[in-house]
Amino acid sequence: MINTEFGNDWDVVLKDIKQTDYFIHLMEAVEKEYETAEVYPPKENIFNALKLTPFANTKVVILGQDPYYNKDKEGNIHAMGLSFSSNSTSVPKSLQNIFKSMSLDLGIQQPKKTADLTKWSQQGVLLLNATLTVEAGKPNSHLKYKWETFTDEIIQKLAASHQPIVFLLWGSFAQKKEKLILGEISEENIVKKDNLLIIKTPHPSPMSASKGFFDVKQFSMTNNFLKEHGVSEIDWQL
Repeated sequence: MINTEFGNDWDVVLKDIKQTDYFIHLMEAVEKEYETAEVYPPKENIFNALKLTPFANTKVVILGQDPYYNKDKEGNIHAMGLSFSSNSTSVPKSLQNIFKSMSLDLGIQQPKKTADLTKWSQQGVLLLNATLTVEAGKPNSHLKYKWETFTDEIIQKLAASHQPIVFLLWGSFAQKKEKLILGEISEENIVKKDNLLIIKTPHPSPMSASKGFFDVKQFSMTNNFLKEHGVSEIDWQL
């Protein structure tokens, strides 16, 4: 069975939704998928983002759509339960562009064979996918299970927490989540409200990164915001 205990304060924050018929049926449906098909990430890593980044420690949220649905050339599963992060030593192209943007902004040169972003998670960067599972070779195949009801609840709980949090919304899919955070969609790409900072850019995928993803100094902007609010900055160097 899928373990739905996170081992930290998320168990309390999400207690009510985990007790709903919706969530119970979701877990049953996903469990059947693991029994009958090849599904990523490995079952024990489905809730990795929540396990590694407690609610009270969350400083930054990076939203993805669903897990990597393939393996690398050596047969390693990319998906590890953290958005954009990979178990492989072959860095996915979107993550390469994230590293490039970071280099342009902070001068950081990430190791060429490192794609594991666990270090970020442990510092308070919630690497959250909207859908937490996917069938191998079939992107968005688990949208039908409405994972977003659960992950939208996570976003709303954080937005209402009054703790300083930066939301990095990359691409149109993630940017639609701004309504969960502010109650509306702003025309501005950078929005500050109370203890929240929202930075909207194109997606880092090769198809869209050149349309402005590299132009925003979002990582230094994130650290400056955290520092202004008396919160320790993120060490983005892996």
